Amino acid sequence: MNEIRVAILGASGWMGKVHTMAFETFPHFFGTANGVARIAALVTRNEQAAREFAVTVPGAKILSDWQAAVADPDVDLVDICLPDNMHYEVAKAALLAGKHVLCEKPLADTAAEARELADIAKVKGVITRVGHAFPRNPVHDLARDIIEAGEIGDITMFRGCQHVDVFGDPMAPFMWRADGALAPTGIVGDTGSHVFSFMEFLVGRVGSLIAENSIFTRSRPTADGGTAEVTNPDATNVICRFENGATGLVDFSRVATGRKFMQTYEIYGTRGSLAFNYDEINRLRFYSNADANGRRGFREIDVGPEYANYRAFLPLPNFALGYNETKIIEAMEVVRSIVTNTPSWPTFESGHHITQIVDACMESSRLKRWVDIPKS
Repeated sequence: MNEIRVAILGASGWMGKVHTMAFETFPHFFGTANGVARIAALVTRNEQAAREFAVTVPGAKILSDWQAAVADPDVDLVDICLPDNMHYEVAKAALLAGKHVLCEKPLADTAAEARELADIAKVKGVITRVGHAFPRNPVHDLARDIIEAGEIGDITMFRGCQHVDVFGDPMAPFMWRADGALAPTGIVGDTGSHVFSFMEFLVGRVGSLIAENSIFTRSRPTADGGTAEVTNPDATNVICRFENGATGLVDFSRVATGRKFMQTYEIYGTRGSLAFNYDEINRLRFYSNADANGRRGFREIDVGPEYANYRAFLPLPNFALGYNETKIIEAMEVVRSIVTNTPSWPTFESGHHITQIVDACMESSRLKRWVDIPKS
């Protein structure tokens, strides 16, 4: 049995806890044939969390700085669940140390940084993965299968959105995600990258775009009774052109009052179309011109155990898989990739393209014009 030793950086945060759970539990659903994970190290500066980890993750080294984890010879995979501005520095150090790397999105603050990381990974011959877990919901495998089989024909248009209201209230407290020093691209890298991952996974490369970024609340209250300036975007609207000729219309925000989590996409083609709404998380709507005249309409398809990544959890369709299950799938695929030396989407190469889209949005909004995205 192949065992992959994992160090989780930022282990006491929400995402660090999700990753820890995913690596520990995936063999219960997917078995051990393609490897297992052992949490070798947890990095946190939270003293209470460190004490709890000693009980909840026995045997793991509890470290206070990420450099120690990267340098540890007992670590095979470095899992980065740190603030955005640290991703590039930490991922680069881990790659240069010869470690496999899983990095939460966005991969880096700029496309140039992401390109460098992808190039180093190629030279080192290690497995890389970006934490775009939403498309690992098996319903999107169904969507991709339909597209690749030509059932909706040539794609003509993509429409996608993702909205939350965490900053819908002007008095909602300041947090690091609103700090341009810690999260330089704001909502574009935070939420936009999720929509861009669907575009990359289902439609293909984006060739050019025009975007408008907005900040609606310029300052927010802080825990100490003061205020802090919001220095990155709250919301973005994007029009894009794909290299395959399709067009795209995308919007996302953190100020959509009342929208706790809204994620949708529609993909239109010359022979049919697809529609997805996160509120029906394992359901895809499919329209086909091949249906008889007078019988055409969107049919609802509930993904089920015919897909292995669904069957691992549930024997019946429409027993919805959630976000944590997609992270379990992600953890399994990362370990399988390392054991079999077979990369799986999204690698740092895919992460580079998604970061290129983020870059282009920032540049387009600043320059107020269309921006081309280079192929390299």
